[in-house]
Amino acid sequence: MRFRKPLLVGLLALGYLANLALLSSLLGLGQFGYDVYAYWAVDLDRLYADTPQALAGFGAFHYAPAVAQVLALFHVVPWWLFLWGWTALLIATLVWLGGRWWFVLLALPPVVLELYAGNINLLLAAAVALGFRYPAAWAFVLLTKITPGVGVLWFAVRREWRNLAIALGATAGIVAVSFVLAPGLWGQWFAALTDLQGQGEGEIPIPLLLRLPVAAVIVAWGALTDRPWAVPVAATVATPVLWIGWFAWPVVLLGALPLLREGRMRGEARRVPAGLEAADGVLPEPAPVMRDSTSLRA
Repeated sequence: MRFRKPLLVGLLALGYLANLALLSSLLGLGQFGYDVYAYWAVDLDRLYADTPQALAGFGAFHYAPAVAQVLALFHVVPWWLFLWGWTALLIATLVWLGGRWWFVLLALPPVVLELYAGNINLLLAAAVALGFRYPAAWAFVLLTKITPGVGVLWFAVRREWRNLAIALGATAGIVAVSFVLAPGLWGQWFAALTDLQGQGEGEIPIPLLLRLPVAAVIVAWGALTDRPWAVPVAATVATPVLWIGWFAWPVVLLGALPLLREGRMRGEARRVPAGLEAADGVLPEPAPVMRDSTSLRA
């Protein structure tokens, strides 16, 4: 036990040094904010023109038109300001996900890669975690990387029809408004999804069609056994493309951290302190435990 703290400090120091070396090599490539540029430079007139060429093409935008229509509003902001604002958003999300242990997460190379490129994996992790309390948050998942949205099966398995209706209804509402504003973009998006060629260098050769059923089983198991943390795990398994060369996609797993913290806090709240007894010698009855997702609410 007495060696635990020095070991943790040593591992953190090793992780920070490794990430410092990683960042030094990456910054030399001049590609800081590689993915952020695609979010800032959206052009609604040719939104998916470059997407079919390659899944990892520079500046290619892959998400739903509704997301692009929102991001297009920020194109008036200077590029450097948008880049640093987006990076600040990701760091704030990381701090929320990690809680008081956020500095440990910064020692993980996938997290540093995520912050360097500026992808939305941290935001997806936050949306999945918040989706239990605010089901409408699933709209962000379903309108961006789509397949991690398999997590909404949690509500169906647990027969939480109201939460499922909110998650799907919010998504449908956003789609409806976006379609009214620019119906042509939706046809282009579906065509782009059909034409996408994801056989890039470093892609893990496990097809999504094989991973998606596995992710659904993980969600169902988590729902039946009351393990919310299984949903971020399933969302990670259902990531559209798994890259070996750019190992940042596991960051979605961090969505499990707030759920684990919340579950532990609920467990501690139910625990009766030692020596606490009623006057007649009978322990007070614990508060009832709710068995659906509403028990996750603060």
